[in-house]
Amino acid sequence: MTTVNLEADAVTGCGTEVLKAHGVPDADARLVAESLVTADLWGHPSHGMLRLPWYVARLRSGVMNPVSEPEVVSSFGAVTVLDGRDGVGQIVTARAVDAAAAGAAQHGVAVVAVRNSNHFGTAAYWTRVLAERGCVGILTTNGSPAMAPWGGLRKMVGANPWSIAVPSGSHGAVVLDIANTGVARGKIYAAKERGQQIPQGWAIDAAGLPTTDPQTALDGLILPMAGHKGYAISFMMDVLSGVLTGSSYGTDVVGPYVPDQRSGCGHLVLAIDIGAILPPDEFGRRMDHYIDTIKSCPAAGDSDVLVPGELENRAIERAAGTVTLPAATLAEVNALADAAGVAPLASE
Repeated sequence: MTTVNLEADAVTGCGTEVLKAHGVPDADARLVAESLVTADLWGHPSHGMLRLPWYVARLRSGVMNPVSEPEVVSSFGAVTVLDGRDGVGQIVTARAVDAAAAGAAQHGVAVVAVRNSNHFGTAAYWTRVLAERGCVGILTTNGSPAMAPWGGLRKMVGANPWSIAVPSGSHGAVVLDIANTGVARGKIYAAKERGQQIPQGWAIDAAGLPTTDPQTALDGLILPMAGHKGYAISFMMDVLSGVLTGSSYGTDVVGPYVPDQRSGCGHLVLAIDIGAILPPDEFGRRMDHYIDTIKSCPAAGDSDVLVPGELENRAIERAAGTVTLPAATLAEVNALADAAGVAPLASE
């Protein structure tokens, strides 16, 4: 596997210019590019610049609107319904997060239901924003079918990831971000990009047999986490993200890798103002105590006892502004840059 090291700011700048060349406004283009590069810096290439060509293909075909103009459908107390109108997922979600934070500041809690959106990158990117604003941030989304219902052999249920983030006193944000498949589908795409096999237990082929080939896995079925429990959680996340919001659900949701069909994905954003329940300083002290207690557990071998989100916090510190991309991803980004008349990226 060949990888290249690049300045994160340069990658963000290139991604921004490519998106601008396809009609995305400057500030929106930069936010999308930053969200992708952040995923790469966190060590999650499955949700990083690997996805930029997918977004560009959808912009070119017209199924994703470059100028995102979400519309408030209704607002009742602490609840807002937002129609993304097929805008760029990151921009639609940013508006939803802003509305949720403002609603929580006013009411103590807020819910924003989003319909007709697109893929928004990593869920943790958005729940971390809410944690930085003094909230418990909860975000659910649905996606295109990836797994079969428990006992079935046909893709009908998405991975439907969800995230919860909270601030802590001195440890940075504590963040859960998981798909309900045993592994996010993007990780299988990332393995394919690197020319690698995937581990046993990630997926089965269309006939229900185990596979380690990423393309066969993508053509087959990704397995749920924790067996029937993963399927059941994913089902309920689709209820919250698609059925409840008035968006598409189940087999009607289209993934970001499909260039010419509307996505129809939905999201549900919940924000709880910590100050409405406890003084924020007290909450921070309690979080620190809880984390310190967890970390006092003896570790196995040379491993560390970690809390959710800590690996990503450490990865950003280690990266020091340098992002590592697979050579294949760099080639695809540079091809987009060349087609858009943008200066290509040069590796260190």
